[in-house]
Amino acid sequence: MKISARNVLKGKVVEIQKGATTAHVKLDVNGTIVTSAITNAAVDELKLEVGQQAYAVVKASDVMIGID
Repeated sequence: MKISARNVLKGKVVEIQKGATTAHVKLDVNGTIVTSAITNAAVDELKLEVGQQAYAVVKASDVMIGID
């Protein structure tokens, strides 16, 4: 797999929760859980399953920081 994004996090799928149209996929990346919202169709096309290795690819133009 070659992609232009530089923020690629390898992890293990620990949970997949499908909704009406969108699924929340949780990856364990070295003890940190990263959650992605993708379509149910994408979950099916990728044949994602709990326990499988996968990558979180982060491509964002902005990162916001907030404080109390």
